[in-house]
Amino acid sequence: MLDVKTPCDDDFRQAALDYHALPTPGKLAVTITKAAEDQRDLSLAYSPGVAEPVREIARDPELAYRYTSKGNQVAVISNGTAILGLGNLGAMASKPVMEGKALLFKRFANIDAIDIEVDTEDSERFIDAVALIANSFGGINLEDIKAPECFDIEEILIKRCQVPVFHDDQHGTAIVGLAGLLNALEVQGKPLESAKIVFLGAGAAAIASCDLLIAAGAPRQNILMLDSKGVIHTGRTDLGPHKARFAIDTPLRTLDDAIEGADAFIGLSGPDLLSAAQLLKMAPNPIVFAGSNPDPEIRPELALATRSDLIIATGRSDYPNQVNNVLGFPFIFRGALDVRARVINREMKMAAMEALRAITKEPVPQEIVAAYGGEPLTFGRQYIIPKPTDPRLLSRVSAAVARAAVDSGAADAPYPAHYPL
Repeated sequence: MLDVKTPCDDDFRQAALDYHALPTPGKLAVTITKAAEDQRDLSLAYSPGVAEPVREIARDPELAYRYTSKGNQVAVISNGTAILGLGNLGAMASKPVMEGKALLFKRFANIDAIDIEVDTEDSERFIDAVALIANSFGGINLEDIKAPECFDIEEILIKRCQVPVFHDDQHGTAIVGLAGLLNALEVQGKPLESAKIVFLGAGAAAIASCDLLIAAGAPRQNILMLDSKGVIHTGRTDLGPHKARFAIDTPLRTLDDAIEGADAFIGLSGPDLLSAAQLLKMAPNPIVFAGSNPDPEIRPELALATRSDLIIATGRSDYPNQVNNVLGFPFIFRGALDVRARVINREMKMAAMEALRAITKEPVPQEIVAAYGGEPLTFGRQYIIPKPTDPRLLSRVSAAVARAAVDSGAADAPYPAHYPL
């Protein structure tokens, strides 16, 4: 376990504020990629030289990928209605998060990302704003938009935009979480087809995760989803269309009821909502994904003290088995951009998931072992998902996504020659 300060510490709070403020406010800057030192350089960069690529792109808009940076640009867009675990704090308050997402795009996949905060809670206005600018970029990463509006927003934008639109709170969480869950089930000797899985939380991430889980082969009747009012069952009359898809005919009503005999618990809710007593009710060799951040549904120390046959994962970097979207979105977009994908479809999502699973089962590079304290990292209860700094993620996940895009007909460019076969 890494010895790091938690967000509860006053020192950590000040360090976070200083990190964002000093020595230059924010986390992003613009870098020039061409010479701009003399009169000739400037005449090529702007007038009159810039007229030549303008004419070419006017003749064939696809040439924007050749003459501009569009093919390596992603817009990270939010309206601030669901910022991390902080809720609806407004578009401007979301800017540090969107800048942070852009930093991760650059750090892990060398993608130039720019944050855009759209100051409206009106879905139609938000959709219009994004649709009007989308084609300036190679892809759109939607972020921190509350449910249920996020579902319709993404669905409409996918139809209206010529570039891939991806709501990472939904699909990134689903892809990375499913990779970890399937590996955990394998370690614990539990077939997906018979595993009883309980979701605590029914927001964007939970619904997308359930959709992908079912696509992977989980029977719908084996999944119980709970929101703040309890089990989502067919007798409820307060369910919107997205939750209603996961309503099942059951007498179970509470988490206490649902957790009895469960093989896996997936928490996408809030802190300290799973008790030790409830953990004891789970089936032998249980799996707990306590995804609430920064404070999980159950602390790993308590969970492991309660059951020694447990696999536990969290969203935090200071515990083993960190299930974090950074394992997905940089490499998913890298693969999509490199083949000029028009969408990020289910085939591409599943390919990313399978690549993450495969990497985990292979020998871990020594530099990664050293970076995480020197303890061996071997596929098992303490290691069910790759570490975010694993260099194999860029080549392997991106390649898998690119290949799936080409094979499924979602790409406008061929599979890159420099990618692995």
